[in-house]
Amino acid sequence: MAVIRKQDFISSVADALQYISYYHPKDFIDALAKAHEREQNPAAKDAIAQILINSRMSAEGRRPLCQDTGIVTCFVKIGMQVQWDSDMTVQQMVDEGVRQAYLNPDNPLRASIVADPAGARKNTRDNTPSVVHIEMVAGGEVEVMLAAKGGGSENKSKMAMLNPSDNIADWVIKTLPTMGAGWCPPGMLGIGIGGTAEKAAVLAKESLMGHVDIHELQARGPQNAEEELRLEIFERANQLGIGAQGLGGLTTVLDVKINSAPTHAASKPVVMIPNCAATRHVHFHLDGSGPAQLPVPDLNDWPQVTQEIGDNVKRVNLDSLTREQQQSWQAGDVLLLSGKILTGRDAAHKRLKEMLDSGQGMPEGVDFSGKFIYYVGPVDAVGDEVVGPAGPTTATRMDKFTEQMLAETGLMGMIGKAERGPATVQSIAKHRSAYLMAVGGAAYLVAKAIKAARVVAFADLGMEAIYEFEVKDMPVTVAVDADGNNVHESGPAFWRGEIAKMA
Repeated sequence: MAVIRKQDFISSVADALQYISYYHPKDFIDALAKAHEREQNPAAKDAIAQILINSRMSAEGRRPLCQDTGIVTCFVKIGMQVQWDSDMTVQQMVDEGVRQAYLNPDNPLRASIVADPAGARKNTRDNTPSVVHIEMVAGGEVEVMLAAKGGGSENKSKMAMLNPSDNIADWVIKTLPTMGAGWCPPGMLGIGIGGTAEKAAVLAKESLMGHVDIHELQARGPQNAEEELRLEIFERANQLGIGAQGLGGLTTVLDVKINSAPTHAASKPVVMIPNCAATRHVHFHLDGSGPAQLPVPDLNDWPQVTQEIGDNVKRVNLDSLTREQQQSWQAGDVLLLSGKILTGRDAAHKRLKEMLDSGQGMPEGVDFSGKFIYYVGPVDAVGDEVVGPAGPTTATRMDKFTEQMLAETGLMGMIGKAERGPATVQSIAKHRSAYLMAVGGAAYLVAKAIKAARVVAFADLGMEAIYEFEVKDMPVTVAVDADGNNVHESGPAFWRGEIAKMA
Protein backbone atom coordinates (compact mmCIF):
# COMPACT_ATOMS: atom_id res chain seq x y z
CA MET A 1 0.00 0.00 0.00
CA ALA A 2 1.50 3.32 -1.09
CA VAL A 3 1.47 6.26 1.28
CA ILE A 4 1.72 9.54 -0.63
CA ARG A 5 3.18 12.37 1.41
CA LYS A 6 1.77 15.85 1.01
CA GLN A 7 5.12 17.47 0.30
CA ASP A 8 6.06 14.88 -2.33
CA PHE A 9 2.85 15.56 -4.21
CA ILE A 10 3.11 19.37 -3.95
CA SER A 11 6.77 19.52 -4.95
CA SER A 12 6.14 17.14 -7.87
CA VAL A 13 3.41 19.44 -9.19
CA ALA A 14 5.57 22.55 -8.71
CA ASP A 15 8.61 20.99 -10.37
CA ALA A 16 6.50 19.67 -13.25
CA LEU A 17 5.01 23.10 -13.96
CA GLN A 18 8.44 24.69 -14.02
CA TYR A 19 9.63 21.87 -16.28
CA ILE A 20 6.89 22.29 -18.88
CA SER A 21 7.24 26.06 -18.86
CA TYR A 22 10.54 25.75 -20.73
CA TYR A 23 10.73 22.18 -22.13
CA HIS A 24 8.65 21.13 -25.11
CA PRO A 25 7.93 17.39 -25.30
CA LYS A 26 10.41 15.69 -27.64
CA ASP A 27 7.64 14.20 -29.79
CA PHE A 28 6.28 17.69 -30.43
CA ILE A 29 9.73 19.04 -31.39
CA ASP A 30 10.24 16.11 -33.77
CA ALA A 31 6.86 16.71 -35.43
CA LEU A 32 7.51 20.46 -35.73
CA ALA A 33 10.95 19.80 -37.22
CA LYS A 34 9.35 17.56 -39.88
CA ALA A 35 6.80 20.27 -40.64
CA HIS A 36 9.59 22.85 -41.01
CA GLU A 37 11.54 20.59 -43.36
CA ARG A 38 8.62 20.02 -45.72
CA GLU A 39 7.07 23.51 -45.61
CA GLN A 40 7.14 25.37 -48.95
CA ASN A 41 5.58 28.71 -47.98
CA PRO A 42 8.53 30.93 -46.92
CA ALA A 43 6.38 32.89 -44.44
CA ALA A 44 5.08 29.74 -42.75
CA LYS A 45 8.53 28.15 -42.79
CA ASP A 46 9.97 31.23 -41.06
CA ALA A 47 7.18 31.13 -38.44
CA ILE A 48 7.95 27.48 -37.64
CA ALA A 49 11.66 28.30 -37.52
CA GLN A 50 11.00 31.04 -34.96
CA ILE A 51 8.99 28.60 -32.82
CA LEU A 52 11.79 26.00 -32.96
CA ILE A 53 14.51 28.57 -32.22
CA ASN A 54 12.43 29.94 -29.35
CA SER A 55 11.96 26.40 -28.01
CA ARG A 56 15.69 25.72 -27.92
CA MET A 57 16.40 29.12 -26.34
CA SER A 58 13.81 28.45 -23.65
CA ALA A 59 15.28 25.02 -22.91
CA GLU A 60 18.77 26.48 -22.64
CA GLY A 61 17.74 29.52 -20.60
CA ARG A 62 15.03 27.78 -18.58
CA ARG A 63 12.60 30.59 -19.28
CA PRO A 64 8.99 30.33 -20.49
CA LEU A 65 8.24 29.20 -24.03
CA CYS A 66 5.33 31.63 -24.16
CA GLN A 67 4.37 34.72 -22.20
CA ASP A 68 0.98 33.07 -21.58
CA THR A 69 2.08 30.46 -19.06
CA GLY A 70 -1.43 29.09 -19.01
CA ILE A 71 -4.22 27.88 -16.82
CA VAL A 72 -3.23 24.65 -15.08
CA THR A 73 -5.25 21.53 -15.76
CA CYS A 74 -4.43 18.43 -13.73
CA PHE A 75 -5.78 14.92 -14.19
CA VAL A 76 -5.18 12.88 -11.01
CA LYS A 77 -5.88 9.15 -11.06
CA ILE A 78 -5.73 7.77 -7.54
CA GLY A 79 -5.32 4.06 -6.88
CA MET A 80 -7.92 2.61 -4.53
CA GLN A 81 -5.16 1.27 -2.28
CA VAL A 82 -3.40 4.62 -1.90
CA GLN A 83 -3.29 6.36 1.47
CA TRP A 84 -2.53 10.05 1.89
CA ASP A 85 -0.25 11.54 4.53
CA SER A 86 -1.80 14.98 4.17
CA ASP A 87 -4.11 17.42 5.90
CA MET A 88 -5.00 18.99 2.53
CA THR A 89 -7.38 17.94 -0.24
CA VAL A 90 -6.03 16.98 -3.66
CA GLN A 91 -7.32 20.29 -5.05
CA GLN A 92 -5.52 22.19 -2.29
CA MET A 93 -2.28 20.30 -2.87
CA VAL A 94 -2.37 20.91 -6.62
CA ASP A 95 -3.06 24.60 -6.01
CA GLU A 96 -0.15 24.83 -3.59
CA GLY A 97 2.11 23.28 -6.21
CA VAL A 98 0.82 25.81 -8.74
CA ARG A 99 1.43 28.66 -6.30
CA GLN A 100 5.02 27.58 -5.65
CA ALA A 101 5.75 27.09 -9.34
CA TYR A 102 4.32 30.39 -10.53
CA LEU A 103 5.97 32.43 -7.76
CA ASN A 104 9.38 30.78 -8.18
CA PRO A 105 11.84 33.73 -8.15
CA ASP A 106 14.30 31.94 -10.47
CA ASN A 107 11.67 31.55 -13.19
CA PRO A 108 8.48 33.41 -12.30
CA LEU A 109 5.52 32.41 -14.45
CA ARG A 110 2.84 34.86 -15.49
CA ALA A 111 -0.24 34.84 -13.27
CA SER A 112 -3.23 34.88 -15.63
CA ILE A 113 -6.13 33.61 -13.50
CA VAL A 114 -8.86 36.09 -12.55
CA ALA A 115 -11.50 35.53 -9.89
CA ASP A 116 -15.10 36.75 -10.20
CA PRO A 117 -15.08 36.08 -13.97
CA ALA A 118 -18.51 37.66 -14.53
CA GLY A 119 -17.69 40.70 -12.41
CA ALA A 120 -14.50 42.39 -11.27
CA ARG A 121 -12.18 39.80 -12.89
CA LYS A 122 -9.43 40.45 -10.35
CA ASN A 123 -6.14 38.63 -10.83
CA THR A 124 -5.45 36.09 -8.07
CA ARG A 125 -1.72 36.86 -8.48
CA ASP A 126 -0.52 33.23 -8.09
CA ASN A 127 -2.35 31.52 -11.00
CA THR A 128 -4.62 29.57 -8.67
CA PRO A 129 -7.04 27.92 -8.59
CA SER A 130 -6.22 25.19 -11.06
CA VAL A 131 -8.69 22.86 -12.78
CA VAL A 132 -8.42 19.38 -11.25
CA HIS A 133 -10.09 16.19 -12.49
CA ILE A 134 -9.97 13.27 -10.03
CA GLU A 135 -10.62 9.64 -10.88
CA MET A 136 -10.40 6.64 -8.58
CA VAL A 137 -8.74 3.66 -10.29
CA ALA A 138 -7.41 0.24 -9.33
CA GLY A 139 -3.92 -0.09 -7.88
CA GLY A 140 -1.60 1.51 -5.38
CA GLU A 141 -0.18 4.50 -7.26
CA VAL A 142 -1.14 8.05 -8.12
CA GLU A 143 -0.92 8.97 -11.79
CA VAL A 144 -0.74 12.67 -12.67
CA MET A 145 -1.15 14.29 -16.07
CA LEU A 146 -0.44 18.00 -15.90
CA ALA A 147 -0.84 20.72 -18.52
CA ALA A 148 -0.55 24.49 -18.73
CA LYS A 149 -3.01 25.67 -21.38
CA GLY A 150 -2.75 29.08 -22.99
CA GLY A 151 -5.85 31.25 -23.34
CA GLY A 152 -5.42 31.84 -27.08
CA SER A 153 -5.85 28.16 -27.92
CA GLU A 154 -8.38 27.44 -25.16
CA ASN A 155 -10.63 30.22 -26.46
CA LYS A 156 -10.89 28.45 -29.82
CA SER A 157 -12.52 25.35 -28.32
CA LYS A 158 -15.67 24.26 -30.14
CA MET A 159 -18.61 22.12 -29.06
CA ALA A 160 -21.56 20.67 -30.96
CA MET A 161 -24.42 18.33 -30.21
CA LEU A 162 -24.51 16.49 -33.52
CA ASN A 163 -27.25 14.22 -34.71
CA PRO A 164 -26.36 10.52 -34.50
CA SER A 165 -26.10 10.30 -38.31
CA ASP A 166 -23.92 13.43 -38.69
CA ASN A 167 -20.34 13.05 -39.91
CA ILE A 168 -17.78 14.13 -37.30
CA ALA A 169 -14.98 14.75 -39.80
CA ASP A 170 -17.24 17.01 -41.86
CA TRP A 171 -18.06 19.04 -38.73
CA VAL A 172 -14.36 19.39 -37.84
CA ILE A 173 -13.35 20.51 -41.33
CA LYS A 174 -16.23 22.98 -41.47
CA THR A 175 -15.42 24.33 -38.01
CA LEU A 176 -11.62 24.51 -38.12
CA PRO A 177 -11.40 27.55 -40.47
CA THR A 178 -13.78 29.49 -38.21
CA MET A 179 -11.21 29.21 -35.40
CA GLY A 180 -8.81 31.50 -37.23
CA ALA A 181 -5.14 31.38 -36.26
CA GLY A 182 -5.45 32.55 -32.65
CA TRP A 183 -4.72 29.01 -31.48
CA CYS A 184 -1.20 29.32 -32.98
CA PRO A 185 -1.06 26.52 -35.52
CA PRO A 186 0.58 24.19 -36.21
CA GLY A 187 -0.55 22.26 -33.18
CA MET A 188 -2.69 19.33 -32.07
CA LEU A 189 -6.45 18.86 -32.16
CA GLY A 190 -8.01 17.06 -29.22
CA ILE A 191 -11.48 15.65 -29.91
CA GLY A 192 -13.88 14.21 -27.36
CA ILE A 193 -16.84 12.19 -28.59
CA GLY A 194 -19.77 10.87 -26.61
CA GLY A 195 -20.86 10.85 -23.01
CA THR A 196 -22.59 14.14 -22.27
CA ALA A 197 -21.63 17.70 -23.14
CA GLU A 198 -19.27 18.14 -20.19
CA LYS A 199 -17.87 14.60 -20.51
CA ALA A 200 -16.95 15.22 -24.15
CA ALA A 201 -15.06 18.36 -23.13
CA VAL A 202 -13.04 16.50 -20.50
CA LEU A 203 -12.33 13.70 -22.97
CA ALA A 204 -11.04 16.22 -25.52
CA LYS A 205 -8.78 17.93 -23.00
CA GLU A 206 -7.36 14.64 -21.72
CA SER A 207 -6.65 13.46 -25.27
CA LEU A 208 -4.18 16.33 -25.66
CA MET A 209 -1.97 14.68 -23.03
CA GLY A 210 -0.99 12.00 -25.54
CA HIS A 211 2.17 11.71 -27.62
CA VAL A 212 2.34 12.88 -31.22
CA ASP A 213 2.16 9.61 -33.14
CA ILE A 214 0.11 10.29 -36.28
CA HIS A 215 3.01 9.40 -38.58
CA GLU A 216 3.37 6.01 -36.91
CA LEU A 217 -0.36 5.50 -37.36
CA GLN A 218 -0.08 6.40 -41.04
CA ALA A 219 2.74 3.88 -41.44
CA ARG A 220 0.95 0.92 -39.84
CA GLY A 221 -2.57 1.79 -40.88
CA PRO A 222 -5.76 2.20 -38.81
CA GLN A 223 -7.10 -0.68 -36.74
CA ASN A 224 -10.45 0.75 -35.63
CA ALA A 225 -12.98 3.47 -36.41
CA GLU A 226 -11.33 6.08 -34.16
CA GLU A 227 -7.96 5.63 -35.85
CA GLU A 228 -9.62 5.90 -39.26
CA LEU A 229 -11.26 9.14 -38.10
CA ARG A 230 -7.94 10.50 -36.81
CA LEU A 231 -6.30 9.94 -40.17
CA GLU A 232 -9.20 11.39 -42.15
CA ILE A 233 -9.32 14.56 -40.06
CA PHE A 234 -5.53 14.94 -40.13
CA GLU A 235 -5.36 14.69 -43.91
CA ARG A 236 -8.38 16.89 -44.60
CA ALA A 237 -7.32 19.54 -42.04
CA ASN A 238 -3.92 19.92 -43.67
CA GLN A 239 -5.57 20.27 -47.08
CA LEU A 240 -7.23 23.48 -45.85
CA GLY A 241 -3.95 25.36 -46.37
CA ILE A 242 -4.32 27.41 -43.16
CA GLY A 243 -0.66 26.82 -42.32
CA ALA A 244 1.58 28.08 -39.55
CA GLN A 245 0.14 31.16 -37.83
CA GLY A 246 -2.63 31.19 -40.46
CA LEU A 247 -0.22 32.45 -43.13
CA GLY A 248 -0.97 29.60 -45.51
CA GLY A 249 1.07 26.44 -45.91
CA LEU A 250 1.30 22.68 -45.92
CA THR A 251 1.01 21.98 -42.18
CA THR A 252 -1.87 23.20 -40.04
CA VAL A 253 -2.25 20.23 -37.71
CA LEU A 254 0.58 18.09 -36.28
CA ASP A 255 -1.69 15.38 -34.85
CA VAL A 256 -5.32 14.59 -34.11
CA LYS A 257 -6.22 12.89 -30.83
CA ILE A 258 -9.57 11.30 -30.04
CA ASN A 259 -11.09 10.04 -26.79
CA SER A 260 -14.61 8.65 -26.73
CA ALA A 261 -17.23 7.34 -24.32
CA PRO A 262 -20.63 5.67 -24.70
CA THR A 263 -23.46 8.14 -25.14
CA HIS A 264 -27.25 8.37 -25.34
CA ALA A 265 -28.83 6.84 -28.46
CA ALA A 266 -30.23 10.25 -29.41
CA SER A 267 -26.96 12.13 -28.93
CA LYS A 268 -23.53 12.65 -30.44
CA PRO A 269 -21.75 15.32 -28.38
CA VAL A 270 -18.43 16.39 -29.92
CA VAL A 271 -15.87 18.82 -28.50
CA MET A 272 -12.72 20.01 -30.28
CA ILE A 273 -9.94 21.68 -28.30
CA PRO A 274 -6.71 22.76 -30.02
CA ASN A 275 -3.25 22.76 -28.47
CA CYS A 276 -1.03 25.61 -29.59
CA ALA A 277 2.64 25.90 -30.50
CA ALA A 278 3.36 26.13 -26.76
CA THR A 279 2.28 22.53 -26.17
CA ARG A 280 3.01 21.98 -22.47
CA HIS A 281 2.18 18.76 -20.66
CA VAL A 282 3.90 16.09 -18.57
CA HIS A 283 2.95 12.72 -17.12
CA PHE A 284 4.31 11.15 -13.91
CA HIS A 285 3.53 8.54 -11.24
CA LEU A 286 3.91 8.62 -7.46
CA ASP A 287 4.29 5.35 -5.56
CA GLY A 288 5.22 6.59 -2.10
CA SER A 289 8.98 6.47 -2.68
CA GLY A 290 9.36 10.23 -3.04
CA PRO A 291 8.65 13.08 -5.46
CA ALA A 292 8.59 12.58 -9.22
CA GLN A 293 11.91 12.62 -11.06
CA LEU A 294 11.57 14.26 -14.47
CA PRO A 295 14.25 13.55 -17.10
CA VAL A 296 16.37 16.46 -18.34
CA PRO A 297 16.05 16.58 -22.14
CA ASP A 298 19.11 16.34 -24.36
CA LEU A 299 19.59 19.67 -26.16
CA ASN A 300 20.81 17.68 -29.16
CA ASP A 301 17.18 16.66 -29.67
CA TRP A 302 16.44 20.17 -30.95
CA PRO A 303 17.11 20.69 -34.66
CA GLN A 304 19.75 23.21 -35.71
CA VAL A 305 17.34 25.68 -37.31
CA THR A 306 18.23 29.26 -38.19
CA GLN A 307 15.92 32.09 -39.12
CA GLU A 308 16.41 33.10 -42.73
CA ILE A 309 15.88 36.80 -43.36
CA GLY A 310 14.97 37.19 -47.03
CA ASP A 311 16.03 39.93 -49.41
CA ASN A 312 12.63 41.61 -49.12
CA VAL A 313 13.04 42.47 -45.43
CA LYS A 314 12.60 46.14 -44.56
CA ARG A 315 14.22 47.75 -41.55
CA VAL A 316 11.90 50.30 -39.96
CA ASN A 317 12.79 53.09 -37.52
CA LEU A 318 9.54 53.60 -35.63
CA ASP A 319 10.73 56.84 -34.05
CA SER A 320 11.01 58.58 -37.44
CA LEU A 321 8.39 56.61 -39.39
CA THR A 322 6.02 58.75 -41.44
CA ARG A 323 2.46 57.96 -42.46
CA GLU A 324 3.55 57.90 -46.09
CA GLN A 325 6.21 55.28 -45.35
CA GLN A 326 3.78 53.16 -43.33
CA GLN A 327 1.19 53.33 -46.10
CA SER A 328 3.72 52.07 -48.66
CA TRP A 329 3.97 48.69 -46.92
CA GLN A 330 2.28 45.79 -48.65
CA ALA A 331 0.62 42.76 -47.07
CA GLY A 332 3.22 40.03 -46.69
CA ASP A 333 6.19 42.39 -46.26
CA VAL A 334 8.65 41.29 -43.57
CA LEU A 335 9.74 44.13 -41.29
CA LEU A 336 12.39 44.48 -38.59
CA LEU A 337 11.14 47.11 -36.17
CA SER A 338 13.39 49.37 -34.10
CA GLY A 339 12.33 52.21 -31.81
CA LYS A 340 9.60 52.79 -29.25
CA ILE A 341 6.22 51.04 -29.11
CA LEU A 342 3.46 51.08 -26.50
CA THR A 343 1.67 47.98 -25.23
CA GLY A 344 -1.88 47.28 -24.22
CA ARG A 345 -4.28 44.37 -24.18
CA ASP A 346 -7.80 43.54 -22.91
CA ALA A 347 -7.98 45.29 -19.54
CA ALA A 348 -5.99 48.31 -20.72
CA HIS A 349 -8.19 48.76 -23.77
CA LYS A 350 -11.33 48.54 -21.65
CA ARG A 351 -10.03 51.25 -19.33
CA LEU A 352 -8.87 53.44 -22.24
CA LYS A 353 -12.33 53.20 -23.79
CA GLU A 354 -13.95 54.26 -20.51
CA MET A 355 -11.61 57.27 -20.30
CA LEU A 356 -12.26 58.30 -23.91
CA ASP A 357 -16.02 57.87 -23.55
CA SER A 358 -16.04 60.04 -20.42
CA GLY A 359 -13.99 62.79 -22.04
CA GLN A 360 -10.93 62.29 -19.81
CA GLY A 361 -8.65 61.55 -22.73
CA MET A 362 -5.47 59.53 -22.44
CA PRO A 363 -3.78 58.86 -19.09
CA GLU A 364 -0.89 61.13 -18.23
CA GLY A 365 2.30 60.19 -20.04
CA VAL A 366 0.56 58.12 -22.72
CA ASP A 367 0.46 59.40 -26.32
CA PHE A 368 -0.51 56.99 -29.09
CA SER A 369 -0.19 59.60 -31.84
CA GLY A 370 2.01 58.19 -34.62
CA LYS A 371 2.76 55.11 -32.52
CA PHE A 372 2.21 51.35 -32.75
CA ILE A 373 0.52 49.42 -29.96
CA TYR A 374 1.70 45.87 -29.18
CA TYR A 375 -0.89 43.47 -27.79
CA VAL A 376 1.13 41.74 -25.08
CA GLY A 377 1.19 40.81 -21.40
CA PRO A 378 4.83 39.96 -20.60
CA VAL A 379 6.32 37.65 -18.01
CA ASP A 380 8.20 39.35 -15.18
CA ALA A 381 11.91 39.87 -15.83
CA VAL A 382 14.63 38.04 -13.90
CA GLY A 383 18.33 38.77 -13.51
CA ASP A 384 19.57 41.24 -16.10
CA GLU A 385 16.54 40.83 -18.36
CA VAL A 386 14.79 43.97 -19.53
CA VAL A 387 11.52 42.07 -19.72
CA GLY A 388 10.49 38.43 -19.56
CA PRO A 389 9.11 36.46 -22.51
CA ALA A 390 6.80 38.83 -24.37
CA GLY A 391 5.09 37.25 -27.34
CA PRO A 392 1.87 38.61 -28.87
CA THR A 393 -1.63 37.85 -27.68
CA THR A 394 -4.63 37.16 -29.93
CA ALA A 395 -5.45 40.37 -31.76
CA THR A 396 -9.14 39.71 -32.43
CA ARG A 397 -9.94 40.28 -28.76
CA MET A 398 -9.04 43.94 -29.33
CA ASP A 399 -11.18 44.25 -32.47
CA LYS A 400 -14.08 45.93 -30.69
CA PHE A 401 -11.76 48.73 -29.51
CA THR A 402 -9.87 49.27 -32.77
CA GLU A 403 -12.11 51.78 -34.56
CA GLN A 404 -12.16 54.12 -31.56
CA MET A 405 -8.39 53.79 -31.02
CA LEU A 406 -7.66 54.61 -34.66
CA ALA A 407 -10.22 57.43 -34.84
CA GLU A 408 -9.52 59.19 -31.54
CA THR A 409 -5.92 58.56 -30.45
CA GLY A 410 -3.80 59.08 -33.57
CA LEU A 411 -2.62 55.47 -33.40
CA MET A 412 -0.65 54.53 -36.53
CA GLY A 413 -0.95 50.75 -36.28
CA MET A 414 -1.07 47.58 -34.22
CA ILE A 415 1.06 44.49 -33.56
CA GLY A 416 -0.47 41.22 -32.42
CA LYS A 417 -1.05 37.55 -33.08
CA ALA A 418 -3.15 35.96 -35.83
CA GLU A 419 -5.88 37.52 -37.95
CA ARG A 420 -8.24 40.49 -37.55
CA GLY A 421 -12.01 40.37 -38.07
CA PRO A 422 -13.62 41.69 -41.27
CA ALA A 423 -14.93 44.89 -39.65
CA THR A 424 -11.48 45.64 -38.22
CA VAL A 425 -9.82 45.08 -41.58
CA GLN A 426 -12.26 47.63 -43.02
CA SER A 427 -11.41 50.04 -40.20
CA ILE A 428 -7.68 49.63 -40.86
CA ALA A 429 -8.23 50.45 -44.54
CA LYS A 430 -10.53 53.39 -43.66
CA HIS A 431 -7.83 54.98 -41.50
CA ARG A 432 -4.96 53.92 -43.81
CA SER A 433 -3.42 52.13 -40.85
CA ALA A 434 -1.60 48.77 -40.66
CA TYR A 435 -1.70 45.58 -38.64
CA LEU A 436 1.57 43.72 -38.10
CA MET A 437 1.73 40.09 -37.01
CA ALA A 438 4.35 38.70 -34.66
CA VAL A 439 4.75 34.94 -34.25
CA GLY A 440 2.78 33.38 -31.41
CA GLY A 441 4.86 30.77 -29.59
CA ALA A 442 8.14 32.68 -29.95
CA ALA A 443 7.90 34.79 -26.79
CA TYR A 444 11.45 34.35 -25.49
CA LEU A 445 12.86 35.08 -28.94
CA VAL A 446 10.75 38.24 -29.25
CA ALA A 447 11.83 39.38 -25.78
CA LYS A 448 15.46 39.41 -26.91
CA ALA A 449 14.53 42.22 -29.33
CA ILE A 450 13.25 44.38 -26.45
CA LYS A 451 16.10 46.55 -25.19
CA ALA A 452 14.23 48.72 -22.65
CA ALA A 453 10.88 48.55 -20.89
CA ARG A 454 8.99 50.69 -18.42
CA VAL A 455 5.41 50.87 -17.17
CA VAL A 456 3.78 54.14 -18.25
CA ALA A 457 0.17 53.60 -17.12
CA PHE A 458 -2.21 51.29 -15.25
CA ALA A 459 0.46 49.63 -13.10
CA ASP A 460 -2.31 48.11 -10.99
CA LEU A 461 -3.21 45.85 -13.92
CA GLY A 462 -0.01 43.85 -13.51
CA MET A 463 0.94 42.13 -16.74
CA GLU A 464 -1.89 44.03 -18.47
CA ALA A 465 -0.36 47.44 -17.68
CA ILE A 466 0.67 49.77 -20.50
CA TYR A 467 4.41 49.54 -21.11
CA GLU A 468 6.75 51.47 -23.33
CA PHE A 469 9.14 49.07 -25.08
CA GLU A 470 12.22 50.06 -27.00
CA VAL A 471 12.85 47.35 -29.59
CA LYS A 472 15.71 46.50 -31.93
CA ASP A 473 15.05 44.41 -35.06
CA MET A 474 11.77 42.94 -33.83
CA PRO A 475 10.53 40.64 -36.65
CA VAL A 476 6.95 41.10 -37.87
CA THR A 477 4.91 40.52 -41.02
CA VAL A 478 2.52 43.07 -42.52
CA ALA A 479 -0.73 41.13 -42.10
CA VAL A 480 -3.12 43.93 -43.15
CA ASP A 481 -1.84 46.89 -45.15
CA ALA A 482 -3.29 50.37 -45.57
CA ASP A 483 -5.42 49.19 -48.51
CA GLY A 484 -6.98 46.39 -46.45
CA ASN A 485 -5.10 43.58 -48.16
CA ASN A 486 -5.07 40.67 -45.71
CA VAL A 487 -2.51 37.82 -45.71
CA HIS A 488 -4.75 35.71 -43.49
CA GLU A 489 -7.20 35.54 -46.38
CA SER A 490 -4.85 35.48 -49.36
CA GLY A 491 -2.27 33.09 -47.87
CA PRO A 492 -4.55 30.15 -46.98
CA ALA A 493 -6.56 30.61 -50.19
CA PHE A 494 -3.40 30.39 -52.33
CA TRP A 495 -1.97 27.39 -50.50
CA ARG A 496 -5.28 25.55 -50.49
CA GLY A 497 -5.11 25.73 -54.27
CA GLU A 498 -1.46 24.64 -54.34
CA ILE A 499 -2.19 21.66 -52.08
CA ALA A 500 -5.06 20.65 -54.35
CA LYS A 501 -2.68 20.72 -57.34
CA MET A 502 -0.16 18.56 -55.46
CA ALA A 503 -2.87 16.05 -54.65
